[in-house]
Amino acid sequence: MQVAVGVIRDPQQRIFITQRRHHTELAGYWEFPGGKLEERETPLEALIRELHEEVGIRVEQARLLQTVAGTQTQQHLQLHYFLVDQWQGEPYGREGQPHRWIAQQDLRAVAFPPTNASVVAWLLGGSV
Repeated sequence: MQVAVGVIRDPQQRIFITQRRHHTELAGYWEFPGGKLEERETPLEALIRELHEEVGIRVEQARLLQTVAGTQTQQHLQLHYFLVDQWQGEPYGREGQPHRWIAQQDLRAVAFPPTNASVVAWLLGGSV
């Protein structure tokens, strides 16, 4: 499965994250918003669509940070992480999911799914 993921970062170096709802896989974990690519959709097209649907923003600028292969709940994933630093609108949990801004340097204190480890390490200036 191909997934586009947005690391939404504001000028104060805060990152917008959402929490997986209780009726979903990996419930309670925090994550960077995004979602599955649809048929014939590029990762960037999926990112733009998903961030509008999920958190209500219109992406103006995004750049690919990394693509990571992983397994989550017995499903093989290819995650395309984009840094989104220009958008229109104020992100919020458009689907009712909890959300918050967190200082980039505080990401280590948040429970993310294991597939997010490499991008969290990159954001913290390290590597996995």
